Amino acid sequence: MIKSTFKLFQFLIVLSFLFLQNSLAEKVKEIEIIGNERIPKETIKTFSSIKKNDYIDDNKINDALRSLYESNFFTNIAIDFNNGKLIIRVIENPIIQNLKIEGVKAQKIRDQFFDNLELKQRGSFFEEKLKRDIQTIKNIGKDLGYYFIEVEAIQETLDSNKVNITFNIDLGEKAKIKKISFVGDKKFKDSKLRNVIVSEEYKFWKFISGKKFLNENLIKLDLRLLKNFYLNKGYYNVKINSSFAKIISKNEFELIFNINANQKIFFGDLSLSVPIDFKKDNFISLEKIFNDAKGKPYSINVIEKILNEIDSITITEQFESVKANVIEDVVSDKINLVFEIEDTQKLFVEKINIYGNNITNENVIRNQLLIDEGDPFNQILSKRSINNIKGLNFFKSVSSEIIEGSSPETRILNIEVEEKATGEISAGAGVGTNGGTVMFGIKENNYLGKGIAVNTNFTINTEALKGVFSVRNPNYNNTDKSAFFSFEATETDRLTNSGYKMNKIGLNFGTKFEYFDDLFFGISSSTALENIETNSTASARQKAQKGNYFDTFLGLDFDYDRRNQKFQTTRGFRSFYNLKLPLLSDTNTLTNFYTYKYFTELYEDNISTVSFYLKSVNSITNEDVKLSERAFVPSNRLRGFESGKVGPKDGDDFIGGNYVTTLNFSSTLPFLFENSQNTDFLIFMDIANIWGVDYDASLDSSNKIRSAIGIGVDYFTPVGPLNFSLTEVISKSDTDKTEGFRFNLGTTF
Repeated sequence: MIKSTFKLFQFLIVLSFLFLQNSLAEKVKEIEIIGNERIPKETIKTFSSIKKNDYIDDNKINDALRSLYESNFFTNIAIDFNNGKLIIRVIENPIIQNLKIEGVKAQKIRDQFFDNLELKQRGSFFEEKLKRDIQTIKNIGKDLGYYFIEVEAIQETLDSNKVNITFNIDLGEKAKIKKISFVGDKKFKDSKLRNVIVSEEYKFWKFISGKKFLNENLIKLDLRLLKNFYLNKGYYNVKINSSFAKIISKNEFELIFNINANQKIFFGDLSLSVPIDFKKDNFISLEKIFNDAKGKPYSINVIEKILNEIDSITITEQFESVKANVIEDVVSDKINLVFEIEDTQKLFVEKINIYGNNITNENVIRNQLLIDEGDPFNQILSKRSINNIKGLNFFKSVSSEIIEGSSPETRILNIEVEEKATGEISAGAGVGTNGGTVMFGIKENNYLGKGIAVNTNFTINTEALKGVFSVRNPNYNNTDKSAFFSFEATETDRLTNSGYKMNKIGLNFGTKFEYFDDLFFGISSSTALENIETNSTASARQKAQKGNYFDTFLGLDFDYDRRNQKFQTTRGFRSFYNLKLPLLSDTNTLTNFYTYKYFTELYEDNISTVSFYLKSVNSITNEDVKLSERAFVPSNRLRGFESGKVGPKDGDDFIGGNYVTTLNFSSTLPFLFENSQNTDFLIFMDIANIWGVDYDASLDSSNKIRSAIGIGVDYFTPVGPLNFSLTEVISKSDTDKTEGFRFNLGTTF
């Protein structure tokens, strides 16, 4: 009874409080807006969230003031409420008529400042934004090496509540890194550590590099690089205590890194723990990695290699909801590791959001995803999806985040991309013992944002001209099938030296799709019209091939792709076979082509490859294969030799062979300029043979091994990618034409 009376008493108190609150509120009978010039009255009413006939009190008026200020349209706001009339007085922020930057001549730097300003021309002016913009300009200037930058903002008041804003900027001289020092228990020589970091000491010959100037972002990167370097050398407890710049003279600094490497740690016991219902045999490949690592210095690269192998196994065995944890136990100078694989809660993908693709169609990006909305969520497939998007090479950057969905069992994947120029202009040249070759091409990799590749290129040398136009759609009509079309025209003029001339035009079209997991099947058709003319100096066999030809072929492709990723492949292989069958042909030429490439890592950060190539060209009706259908060694598989100037000859002409085979090795050299983000070095060895002359047994079939070794460099210059190779020929036929140097240069648009 007492409890019931007490509850009734509480209820009456609450009811009385609510009644009192309502009695203190007053009804709005009229709303008047004063002082607005550009902003419509209805917009101001909407921001205030107060409507006619609403009951308002002081709290609601304060909320209205806050909402109006947060709109950023007004510099001053006052609200009066009396006798049911609500008066909102506003003073609008000025409009910026002109926004200028003075004192900076370089357009690239001016653009960088403008792109990062909060204030915009024709936008509203805010004092707080002006202060932030001044600081932003200073920060960008320091990032560019202008540590002594000074910024003054001048406001010019105009009529009609408008202003002009001018930023007067004095960049000053760039802050040069005169010296880089490493102090503390560093274990390694300064010369070694300088090769680890990105920042460089100022030298007059480094006129291209911008890394010789003091840059806070580069210093932060240097700290991460140093820490990773020590972690990969066994220094598990390394401390990069601080980095600071000490001024030496007017615009010269000493960059100092304080390092405490601590004790070197070695791998002890490495073991695997899996759930009871998992078969340990599925993870047998990890035992070799464990045994190889034991006793060696601790390395985060080894940890990453083990985790990548676990990822690969879980995908192969279709374990959808697993995760791997690493349990560490440091005992003296040994670290024991247990890689614990455990079942996790089964999660599902609720939604995938894609942001930043203002050029590329969203379906182009979604076609690269290995998971879809409604699928079980898999962290590994999510990472591979992001890697696939990067592999498109359409974006400057690709990032992602995973957040909880509307329930604990769901996840939302947010993907952020930053568009970049996808057009390319390329040029190349090869210089050899018998003249040279010039190449030029224009390519758009993402035509109209649809992921369609459009390519035009020309190759010219002293005897031939070749042009190709091609279009490839990787996902035609959202069918998960690629479609392609190409048109080709070639003219080879050897009338003066060899007595014949060939003109050929043709088109090729087809499709390709995934038939089984990682096995792609392609079918295509190619048709060509060819004319061969000769004069009196041609050989009897060449004269016999004079005339017009019309040929149609059916192409079949089988592509088994087991690379770990298409973008920057580090391990795996790719096996490709092509069969070209004659449907309508005078010579009934059958072409077989096979290539295999294997990727592996021989040591940290290294990528090594071995590949071989086989091709045969023969007539199924024992006809003589036309000159234009004969096999030649691809120039990228036999560097050091001029393209098309290897193999059997008829007089002075290289006529190609009926058979071609190549074997190629390459290995990157990451320890050369290991932290140069723009340069890759590799060594290579190419071995090849080309032989067979079906139309004249008296000609030398040129069955001889050709080989060469060399070094290649890929360097990204300010105008585009530059790659070149220097080659030394080891073995060749006496008639082969060599080429010691080749380069290609491209740019984007």
